[in-house]
Order: sequence, then structure tokens, then C-alpha cells
Amino acid sequence: PESSVDLSYHLHLTALDKLRGDEVVFYKGTSAAVRDQAWDIIYITTLFTFQWKMTIETIKFYQRNKLKNNNIKVGGILASLLQKDVENETGITPHFGLWEEVDRMPPDYTLTSGVYNYYTNNASIGYMTKGCKNRCSYCAVPRLEREFVPFIPLEKQIDPNKKDLILLDNNVLASPEFPRIVEEIQKHGFQKGAMFGKAHRYVDFNQGVEAKRLTEENMELLSKLALKPLRIAFDDIKLQKLYIEKVYLAHKYGIRRLSNYILFNHNDTPEDFYRRLQVNIELNEELGLSIFSFPMNYVPLDAKDRKYAGPNWTKTQLRGIQCILHATHGVVGPRRPFFEKAFGKDADEFKYIIEQPEEIIFHREDMKAYRDDLVTALSREGDINERP
Repeated sequence: PESSVDLSYHLHLTALDKLRGDEVVFYKGTSAAVRDQAWDIIYITTLFTFQWKMTIETIKFYQRNKLKNNNIKVGGILASLLQKDVENETGITPHFGLWEEVDRMPPDYTLTSGVYNYYTNNASIGYMTKGCKNRCSYCAVPRLEREFVPFIPLEKQIDPNKKDLILLDNNVLASPEFPRIVEEIQKHGFQKGAMFGKAHRYVDFNQGVEAKRLTEENMELLSKLALKPLRIAFDDIKLQKLYIEKVYLAHKYGIRRLSNYILFNHNDTPEDFYRRLQVNIELNEELGLSIFSFPMNYVPLDAKDRKYAGPNWTKTQLRGIQCILHATHGVVGPRRPFFEKAFGKDADEFKYIIEQPEEIIFHREDMKAYRDDLVTALSREGDINERP
């Protein structure tokens, strides 16, 4: 898998190389035909640590190029978090963390044009801050982006030919410059109601915003943008009261399309997880909102696979959830009837479902109805913003 964060790095790196007069080719995966050409340098970007086996195999694949080219540079999240392990396996010392020279370059959006059908193809991708002031135990950002940067100008990151804007800030509300950030986004044509030809423009803080920092002042500022969706993390059942308050606040300021990442398999329980999903269903009904949830399975920062089971979970339960999410394309939709068919009417039924054999979970008649409804709902949304 490749995230917007990973793709963004490629776009910036390509811009730097082209500035130096280089010809750049982007390839995703392995290809002997690509590998064995006469490259001056090969860059390999890594993403999740649980992709360890595939990543090491990919690095070694390109090391076997026919021209014996050893000028291979490796960087990214996995390579930074497991730097010594990568070096031991491949003999390559990875670049750690950010590459400031690359980060400052405007993205080269021609890199994937006409080559890969990314859902981000009609969006500019950028950052207005770097880092995060929090130190959450499940998050690698403080290790990778150690210094918080409160403001990064948007001008050089925008492609005027792109309809939408995806911002990858890890915690934009932590910036004391947030009012200035909103003003900058508006200045570049992403104010509420903005159009791109006959289509509505949208801005998406793709990594989400922190509920604790979502003050009334900040919500009012967000409501001035062509925001779709508003993503609020709901990672802990202890945040339920706060989360509900912030959704009500969003409703007050006319924000109707929301989304969130729901972390599970960390310190939560199956009952906690179900309740957080259920809260969104209730809020949809009470306020007439459209909230899509994206459950995220916690994996330790140094894990080389996805086999981890948290203290309150079993591997059977986790596999059961993955079966449900596979059928729903990883999304929990906003309507109660189909939510209850997929996840059960209460926490007890949910636990019963996820402890069943995979074939029973996946091939339930209820799941077909849920899939059909979800496809209809996502088609109705009709834009990049309902993707994780």
C-alpha cells in the first residue's frame, strides 16, 4: 500500500532531482526491466514497518541490478524506525527522518500523471506545519519529525490545475499560527463554497485534527474553508464526551461531512471499539450528519508484521474485524441498519460475530446488503475525500 504521505515524498524528491537536471522515473514495485537500466541513483521509499519482508525483498531485488549499481538510497518511515535492522539486512545505511532539502521543494505533480490512477491525482498535496507537540505512545511522528514547525507557506505547494487540496499536517491545531494557516488556504482559492469550473473544491486535513484543540474559535475558522470531510480522531473511549461535544460544535458551524480514524487493538477492548463506532451512528441520526469511520489496527512501532494482539484482544477477534472491514472496503458507513448488519446490534453480538470462522463472517447475507449500501453511499459522495 502507498499512502498520501509516501506519494508526497516522491513528488518532492522528483522536483529536487529535476532541478539538478536529472531525468526521473517513478516505479511502484519491482521490475527487472526497470532495475537493469543505467540509473545514476536508485531511491527506495519505505512506509509501514509491518511491510518489513516485502521492503527488504524489494531493496535486495534492486541491489541485484545487472550493472552492479550500488548507489541506492533508502529512506522513509520503516527505514528510519528500523534503521539498524535495514543496515544489517542490506548493507545500506538508511537516511533517518526528514530530508529538509527535499521537503522545501515544490512537488512535481507530473510524476504520476498518466501512469498511475491515484485517488489524489486531482489534488495538490502539501503541509502547512510539521511535527506534533504530543507524545502519543502509538505514534511515530515525534521520533521522525522531532521539531514542531508552526507554519509552512502554501504557495509553492499548490498546482493551480488541481481541483482539491490534501494537507498532511500531523496536528495542525497545535500551531499558534492556525488563523494565519486558514487565511493562507482561503487566499489560494479554498474558501467555503469555492468552485473549480462547475465542480466544488475541497480541502482535506487528511491526518485529522485533535479534539482537545478543537475550540469554538478553531471550529469557526475551519467552517470558513471548503472543508470535506472534517476528520476528528476518536482513539480512546475516555474521549467519548469530548468527541461528542466537538461533533455538536461542528454541526453548529454548518459542517455536515465528517470522518474519523478509530484506533483499535491498543489499550482498548472490543466493547470500547464497538461503542465508538456506535456513537457515530447515533450522532448521524441525531444531527443529520454523514460520518464515515476508518478503523485502524494498532501495530507497535517496531513490529515487522501485523500479528500483534493487544492485551484485551485475541487474534481470532482481530481477524474477524479484518474480515468485516475487507467486505466494507475498510469503511464504516453512516446508516444504522447496515452498520448493525455488519457489526451487530450491540457489543455482545459484535463479539459473537468476530469470533466466528472467516467464511461465516465474510459470506453472511447481511454483508452483501452492507456492501451494496456502502458503494451507493460512497458513489453519492463522489470525491477523493471519503478515502482514508
